[in-house]
Amino acid sequence: MEDPQKNDLNIMGPERNDPLGSTGPQISVSEFSCHCCYDILVNPTTLNCGHSFCRHCLALWWVSSKKTECPECREKWEGFPKVNILLRDAIEKLFPDAIRMRFEDIQRNNDIVQSLAAFQKYGNDQIPLAPNPGRVNQQRGGGFFSGVLTALTGVAVVLLVYHWSSRESEHDLLVHKAVAKWTAEEVVLWLEQLGPWASLYRDRFLSERVNGRLLLTLTEEEFSRAPYAIENSSHRRAILTELERVKALGVKPPQNLWEYKAVNPGRSLFLLYTLKSSPRLGLLYLYLFDYTDTFLPFIHTICPLQEDSSGDDIITKLLDLREPTWKQWREFLVKYSFLPYQLIAEFAWNWLEVHYWTSRFLIVNAMLLSVLELFSFWRIWSRNELKTVPQRMWSHFWKVSTQALFVAMFWPLIPQFICNCLFYWVLYFNPIINIDLVVKEVRRLETQVL
Repeated sequence: MEDPQKNDLNIMGPERNDPLGSTGPQISVSEFSCHCCYDILVNPTTLNCGHSFCRHCLALWWVSSKKTECPECREKWEGFPKVNILLRDAIEKLFPDAIRMRFEDIQRNNDIVQSLAAFQKYGNDQIPLAPNPGRVNQQRGGGFFSGVLTALTGVAVVLLVYHWSSRESEHDLLVHKAVAKWTAEEVVLWLEQLGPWASLYRDRFLSERVNGRLLLTLTEEEFSRAPYAIENSSHRRAILTELERVKALGVKPPQNLWEYKAVNPGRSLFLLYTLKSSPRLGLLYLYLFDYTDTFLPFIHTICPLQEDSSGDDIITKLLDLREPTWKQWREFLVKYSFLPYQLIAEFAWNWLEVHYWTSRFLIVNAMLLSVLELFSFWRIWSRNELKTVPQRMWSHFWKVSTQALFVAMFWPLIPQFICNCLFYWVLYFNPIINIDLVVKEVRRLETQVL
């Protein structure tokens, strides 16, 4: 005869193994089915409307339709849908075998795996844009930067109108005027731009009324004798070196940012844009196409020879540049590879006395761009996308090269006013824009950590 107590134990066994079973009637798999695949929910994702779907079903729906709406009721979702952790844990506890089989099927399906990866990438890009009621103060901070940017845009318009109205002065620069037509005052201006030491001889050149024609006839012997009496051989050699460059060009060579812009408007705009998007390509361009006039002064400024400690030697170097040593090349290549924006900041730092505010804008912009580049590398590493770096580099190179070629083709048709607008916008307002981008990247990082 069968023991009734044993039967009672058999009946109660499942209830003891499943604590949820004692609270009510038995739960079936169909009560936790996805309304897309009609199978048990895997990583259930609940939308704003309340409907829940398998994560991979929602990903397949998004990839095929490119719509951010519920597959059942068509209500649009906000932000990026998250996995319902409470529902997921309950289902995995109730039906572990069914969930395990479903996971194995999903992992064997390449279409599902690719759809999930694309859906998650879309979500990572949408995280900073998702509304977050718990971060009202941060949103106000973003509004503050936007307000500052708007206010400075108004100032930019005023500055651009001013520069446009005074554009004739740019053509009056010595870089556009033949040396034979220089007045005595313009010769003194050229002399003073050679360095602070040149002010020692200012009065001597003015008293002799040395104009452009007379300047072209002066020799080293005449500079060493009265009335000029330039006894310092380094100063005399610096003047003669620069005078040879003036004779060769017929005009004054550019020695600061504004003169360089006046002579090379297209190249200066191109270099500013490469500073933002691709500093390594910009420096490579200078090495290949503007080595003597721009790249040599650049590398000697940021990687000076340590043994040249006297001021006279530095003055001579700036005007009679030699080929960089292997030590200079080694220092440059290390910074070029890992800290390209630091090269720009160091170069701008050396020009603080000449371009007080402009150099500061460039330094701040270089620092912000370094932070943004660091965030980009961190994002690639955290997503395990290091294998895509060569493809990204090639795509970026192709994009920049195509844009440069397009601009070069249509450059003669672009009005000078538009070029000036773009130049001053990139120079002075990119730092403000980059501040806002850094703030967004910090918020993105905080969101991922939380």
